[in-house]
Amino acid sequence: MHSKSQPKESERYIAQLSVDVKGQGFPILCLHGHPGSGASMSVFAEHLSQRFQTLAPDLRGYGKSRAGGEFEITDHLLDLEALLDRNGIERCLVLGWSLGGILAIELALKLPARVSGLILVATAARPRSSHPPVSWEDLLYTGVSSIVNRLYPSWDWNIETFGKRSLYRYLIQQHTPVAYQYLADFGMSAYLQTSGPARRALETALRAGYDRLSELSEIQCPSLVLAGAADRHITPESSLETARHLKNCQWHCYPNTAHLFPWEIPDRVNADICRWIDSHPPAVGGKG
Repeated sequence: MHSKSQPKESERYIAQLSVDVKGQGFPILCLHGHPGSGASMSVFAEHLSQRFQTLAPDLRGYGKSRAGGEFEITDHLLDLEALLDRNGIERCLVLGWSLGGILAIELALKLPARVSGLILVATAARPRSSHPPVSWEDLLYTGVSSIVNRLYPSWDWNIETFGKRSLYRYLIQQHTPVAYQYLADFGMSAYLQTSGPARRALETALRAGYDRLSELSEIQCPSLVLAGAADRHITPESSLETARHLKNCQWHCYPNTAHLFPWEIPDRVNADICRWIDSHPPAVGGKG
């Protein structure tokens, strides 16, 4: 809903999103979280692009995509619809991680004819957090461990000395070289490239009590909801609640993982996604 003082949808600014396109075949739109960028979705795109075409945009105000001033979280949908039009995509599977999952739900509600399936990762239609208060020591250790990890990725001394005492202890459970390599490659740069307007758009939506549970029954396409058992940012309980409100949904929760579980156990997550796709051919343009 828009107030009388707001411009009509057709008059609102639409961002020209920077997007990484890989592979050929049925399109899969990969939407990152906050903070994040299209590059952070390479954990999925590198694997899925062997069979499909993947599109991983930098959302408005993230990565290389300009914010264009202050905006609302729903403005992301205008950008994404324009992106689909620009690439000639009539229907696609949408894979969203965290904030990207929220936007995937919104796209399925707004453009049901264009969304063939949903893969929702560490997200919820009524997101809830169990994250404890953040101390100055948390911020200090996170900053130091991030800088050192960027210079010396997956260095065991840094993981043990700073990583496990930083905010990463709430983002990951398995402090492995694989997880810290992803953090080095994509985590710090995504944080630094996240704009103020993007952060404020998300904070405003969450403060307003974002909740789309009651509308989920409108979504007819098949869906897969994946969660980390120790996720403190968006709890697995809120992800399960979302899965239960979706009509045609499969749910899986990974033990000993947290919000960044695709970076903790990438092979297992991708294998489960491909298994779900193979058992739901309409999600990628096939016949059921």
